[in-house]
Amino acid sequence: MEFKIKDAGLAKEGWTQIEWAERHMPVLMKIRKEFEEDKPLAGIRIAAVLHVTKETAALVRTLRAGGAEVWLAGSNPLSTQDEVAAALVEEGIRVFAWRGQTPDEYHWCIERIASSYPHIVMDDGADLHAYLHSRGSDVGKKVIGGTEETTTGVVRLKVLERDRKLLYPVIAVNNALTKYLFDNRYGTGQSAIDGILRSTNTLLAGKVVVVAGYGWVGRGIAMRARGMGARVIVTEVSPLRALEAVMDGYEVKPMAEAAKIGDIFITATGNKDVVRTEHFQLMKNGAMLANAGHFNVEIDVRGLEAIAVSKRVVRKYVTEYVLRDGRRLYLIAEGRLVNLVAAEGHPSEVMDMSFANQAFSVRYLIENKGNLPAKVYNVPSSIDEHVARLKLESMDIKIDSLTQEQREYLSSWQLGT
Repeated sequence: MEFKIKDAGLAKEGWTQIEWAERHMPVLMKIRKEFEEDKPLAGIRIAAVLHVTKETAALVRTLRAGGAEVWLAGSNPLSTQDEVAAALVEEGIRVFAWRGQTPDEYHWCIERIASSYPHIVMDDGADLHAYLHSRGSDVGKKVIGGTEETTTGVVRLKVLERDRKLLYPVIAVNNALTKYLFDNRYGTGQSAIDGILRSTNTLLAGKVVVVAGYGWVGRGIAMRARGMGARVIVTEVSPLRALEAVMDGYEVKPMAEAAKIGDIFITATGNKDVVRTEHFQLMKNGAMLANAGHFNVEIDVRGLEAIAVSKRVVRKYVTEYVLRDGRRLYLIAEGRLVNLVAAEGHPSEVMDMSFANQAFSVRYLIENKGNLPAKVYNVPSSIDEHVARLKLESMDIKIDSLTQEQREYLSSWQLGT
């Protein structure tokens, strides 16, 4: 089987979307020209589990331009843009993804692309990495290296490394400064709010928005919610991040207290059961629940189902749960990634940098084949800075350079006073 998608007839619409994304991704387009000339990925087979969006299409087309054979599956059952999947099949990408997959179908697609015996694996959430370290370990042992796009996935890979079970080197693209400072903060900050607004059409001004987690994703969401007039409460388990939130001007409370007064709850922790039954029992009538973390485990949906007497879909991607006392709670996007289920994911401009890091990291793994022990690596600083410079150039922004005297000053201990 070469591919499995929802409808090949959607390809024309998909090409329009891809064209729009690529016009807003100048860094990746510059890399594509370089890859087309040099063919650094010739003979390389890549298996990628990524959100199948118009921005991802720009990335996989760049990898293919570099000579790679690409197999692609979606990294969330509800995030695939079916028109994009159809267009990529026309391009010769082996796509196994469609919107609305069952859990079994989702995992089948991952197994299918793993069966291609890839040289390089790319992942968003580490489900492909996890498969290659368990049931697919025979394939995993032959992998040259991999990349990981998201915080949740890096955490899982770090555990594999800690337990000395990691089979191949992995570059944590998520840890690149040109990724998490922009993608996580500005990308998710905007797109998570976008998903909530598209699905509910609610007014944020005057609402109490509870943001669970004050990592870079939580920071971005809190910043955007406050910018639209919301009163923002942050919940945290880290004293350092809680202190940062306080110093940034937010209220900080335990979830048990925030649950009583919040209008909209947005989870961004990477952990499970952040909002659970004991919190649902405290919430006001009409409270809305959304998740911006990678997996649909942050909101305890099973617990919500257990205490509800009825449920119904009241808007696209909004499910109303009626509790025994008549209160109604509203779950957005089934508790899955709200920005990709109820909206289109990150804007193309920010994914331009994230996917530039992906493309360069794949080339780095090929160039250093056999020289990297099986560990989790950060993106080399030279790549990180190069991506930043390319982005600035694309925005026609110039910056200063150090003078020779300044370089000498920074490299000397004698010139401090």
